[in-house]
Amino acid sequence: MIEVENLTKTYTKGTVTTEVLKGISFRVNKGEFVAIMGASGTGKSTLMNILGGLDKPTSGTYRLDDINMVSAGDDELSRIRNRKIGFVFQQFHLLDRADAMKNVMLPLLYADDHDGVARAEAALAAVGLADRRHHRPGELSGGEQQRVAIARALIADPAIVLADEPTGNLDSKSGLEVLAIFQRLHREGRTIVMITHDWNIAEHAHRLIVLKDGRIAEDRPVAQPRETEAELEALTAAEPPGQSA
Repeated sequence: MIEVENLTKTYTKGTVTTEVLKGISFRVNKGEFVAIMGASGTGKSTLMNILGGLDKPTSGTYRLDDINMVSAGDDELSRIRNRKIGFVFQQFHLLDRADAMKNVMLPLLYADDHDGVARAEAALAAVGLADRRHHRPGELSGGEQQRVAIARALIADPAIVLADEPTGNLDSKSGLEVLAIFQRLHREGRTIVMITHDWNIAEHAHRLIVLKDGRIAEDRPVAQPRETEAELEALTAAEPPGQSA
């Protein structure tokens, strides 16, 4: 699904050159749930942008679903992002004046898709928001807004879901609800790559890639991925009466 070989990224400003990625190599197979983590400045956001076709490396190769992403032109990259990559960001990036349905249907704006409404309804139902489909972002909680963003990422049936700090703006319970969706998608066979700086979040994935100083410091399976459903049950049980959603 993803093949990265000897990837480097260097930024130059005036006479100052900064090497952010220093020879990254890894593969992600179809159906894997991978967390890429590291502290600020380790290169994980730069790597995320390259994986999403939003930036290109200085050198090295990157293939997504057998497509050479390094040699692809801007128009081709735009088509690839729309058809093969579902993005979920820390900031939800929803249109304030559009309801949940319209926000979810945005990736289909330029597609000849006669089943768009039905697909949007199914995507919202899959993230537990069937009854909130006509609510605007301002009428939804942060967790609900992120679930709308996940539904939007899934509507085009992408080959891969890229999630950049998807729980960063959420409270503990809402964050676990989002992670529960990712774990369910993984069980259904989806390929998920999640960027995070938090070990507690990363341990919900099934494989961990740790970046340090622009290089891969670790690449290993997570021995016992944390089970989100059990954590949600424990968190709900600990809530004071009347506090649960």
